Amino acid sequence: MVTLAEVARHAGVSASTVSYVLSGKRSISTPTRERVELSIRELGYHPNAGARALASSRSNIIALMVPLRTDIYVPVMMEIAIAVATTARAHGFDVLLLTGEEGPEAVRRIAGSSLADAMILMDVQLHDERLPLLRESERPGVLIGLPADTTGLTCVDLDFAATGTLCVEHLAGLGHRELAVIGEAAAVYERHTGFAERTVEGIRSRARDLGVRVLHRPCEGGFAAMAGTLARIFDERPGTTGFIVQNEAAVEPLLNLLRQQGRAIPEDVSVVAICPEQVAVQASVSVTSVAIPAQEMGRRAVEQIVAKLQGRAADEIELLKPELTIRASSGPAPAAG
Repeated sequence: MVTLAEVARHAGVSASTVSYVLSGKRSISTPTRERVELSIRELGYHPNAGARALASSRSNIIALMVPLRTDIYVPVMMEIAIAVATTARAHGFDVLLLTGEEGPEAVRRIAGSSLADAMILMDVQLHDERLPLLRESERPGVLIGLPADTTGLTCVDLDFAATGTLCVEHLAGLGHRELAVIGEAAAVYERHTGFAERTVEGIRSRARDLGVRVLHRPCEGGFAAMAGTLARIFDERPGTTGFIVQNEAAVEPLLNLLRQQGRAIPEDVSVVAICPEQVAVQASVSVTSVAIPAQEMGRRAVEQIVAKLQGRAADEIELLKPELTIRASSGPAPAAG
């Protein structure tokens, strides 16, 4: 078993410096800290959790609050959770996973106990009831998501407003003037979930600038729900030629239904999705998409937590820049006939 002294020799520092990097009790220069962390990873050093907790009055546990609801795409949430767990482990922390829809009570339970040293909150709503308690807590917290008021908070998220803008610009640049947005389930908007609300905001704002008409319709996902939503869209806006999909469960049903109606993709209709890469590339028509950087979001959230525990970070809003990958599902708008 690798010892702390061996890590110190490998990094060329004293044993106490390694201890300070692990505990965060003292501020260590960034180059020295990074050298120590590299040695820890290369040697495979695993500090004794019990000894560290006794010495530092810490549990070395991060609480991850992931309310698992039936109206969200669980694989994305789990990909973020796995990235949080693996990154935390690399920094010597374990993760306590809280999946219930407890709201403020979950924050209160962590803040008032020694269960965890810090909290990461997911499924963030614009006016999230958990946030007043998080602001009052002495335990560091990071949001994977962006609420309406970010005062006193640290947040990591994809820039969903910019994502919506990017999708509109792509379709408008191809000549599409009538767009429909296939959104998440209605309950997601009723809760004012941040990522969904901000995407629609970005779409509508850029569409107004470009003189493009937009119709937004929530959808439960699945073939039957998508069939009803699509029929309603073409009934209300028969000239629709561009679709933006922010609902992973609706992507393949939409493609199938469009083909069944005799609408060729992308000759007659173009489709752009906001979804995980694998959903876009494994669809029956490879879909132009903005990927959800789930692993990056999870990793950055943990790094922000570790920096806070070590006294190295102030509150910060980190929005990841969206990237659109063009594939077979989008092309020039059909000529007006």
